[in-house]
Amino acid sequence: MGSLPATVPEFHFPDSSSKQTPIHNQSSIDETTLLNLFKSQQDYLNFFFNNLDIFQTLTFTRTLLDSPGTVFFSGVGKSGFVARKISQTLVSLGVPSGFLSPVDALHGDIGIITKRDVLVLFSKSGNTDELLRLVPCAKAKGAYLISVTSVEDNALARVCNMNVHLPLERELCPFNLAPVTSTAIQMIFGDTVAIALMGARNLTREEYACNHPAGRIGKSLIFKVTDVMKKQDELPVCKETDLIMDQLVELTSKGCGCLLVIDQDYHLIGTFTDGDLRRTLKATGEAIFKLTVGEMCNRNPRTISPDAMAVEAMKKMEAPPSPVQFLPVVDYENRVIGIVTLHGLVSAGL
Repeated sequence: MGSLPATVPEFHFPDSSSKQTPIHNQSSIDETTLLNLFKSQQDYLNFFFNNLDIFQTLTFTRTLLDSPGTVFFSGVGKSGFVARKISQTLVSLGVPSGFLSPVDALHGDIGIITKRDVLVLFSKSGNTDELLRLVPCAKAKGAYLISVTSVEDNALARVCNMNVHLPLERELCPFNLAPVTSTAIQMIFGDTVAIALMGARNLTREEYACNHPAGRIGKSLIFKVTDVMKKQDELPVCKETDLIMDQLVELTSKGCGCLLVIDQDYHLIGTFTDGDLRRTLKATGEAIFKLTVGEMCNRNPRTISPDAMAVEAMKKMEAPPSPVQFLPVVDYENRVIGIVTLHGLVSAGL
């Protein structure tokens, strides 16, 4: 995207008493029009930042932090989508939370609410009928009610225990109708509060990863080598006295591209790769038929512990002087207990 123009063309509004986003009656969108829309949205968001009551927001955040029960969120339409997303963010950060549909709540789902819970109601106008009908039912359950609205002196604010006002200059929509700026500030507000709660609860990187086990961050902090390594019958092993040509099936059938050379007690002696095979064949020709694996193996291979993190194995494979495609997994006595491959790490999502 191009940079914003140094000066934005002045707009002329049909109603001088209120600011309005310009309407461009044209079949295509030019760069200036698009940049001006972004600049207008930036201005409206800055209005929110500059006028937000931080003390009110702090009280709201502390109320959520001190809640002995679950923090429920509710809303209708676009505000409902935002409320659901904020609830999901809190859950991912380890905060007990949930989304309560105001319609379903009046048909039985209100049963999940207890006097230990907080119920946060998102509504731009504060006059949403579904939420207003929900309020007395939630109060009867003993929940603490907080409205989050953008219109001053609204009905919802008057009946809740607390109200948070989200300053809204206007919607970016030229008719000031489509909720595109109001939902943006709702999301910014909710997500920022979520991160404040994350810090207050001293959530660690490891705890965050535990809540995201399927994500790359989670896997990198949770998975150990033992979780992704091949074991037992999957291992391509041989003895150092075995002839190279007798071990071709073992070399190629296990999908590791190597042989782990071991003694009778499974101590690692070295490794022999398919690359070693090609180089040996090129250097010795027919003499390869008489060579043993032990004569040509690498007796100083990189290894890793089963308790090491899987992401550490990947870093070790990629380390200088040259990358490798596998690491033998050995215990404290240098006994082979597995093998971890680059393909296996990638397949695991690392």
